[in-house]
Amino acid sequence: MYRARDERDNAEWLADLETAADRLDLGTDARSCARETFLTGVPERDRSKPAAIAAALYVGALVAGDQRSQGTVAEAVGVSRLAVQQRWKDLLDAAGLDAPEW
Repeated sequence: MYRARDERDNAEWLADLETAADRLDLGTDARSCARETFLTGVPERDRSKPAAIAAALYVGALVAGDQRSQGTVAEAVGVSRLAVQQRWKDLLDAAGLDAPEW
């Protein structure tokens, strides 16, 4: 769970998340889930935040059924696909969400 202060302190990063969500043409549910997921597991180091944004967007899209590939999400944020691959499951667990069953 996050505090309202986390949202204020990460406003710049949340704007980046929204920009990438626009590039991916994600729906409202995916965006909301991505935002919550990011704020629940915000890394302390700024250099880790773009990868966390990408992973959160990937998780949000999965949970909302608005799936995008890891590569597509990574490209929209400007990180490597590996950054998404290495982080999305931990973010999903931290947010208390269940992985979709394929």
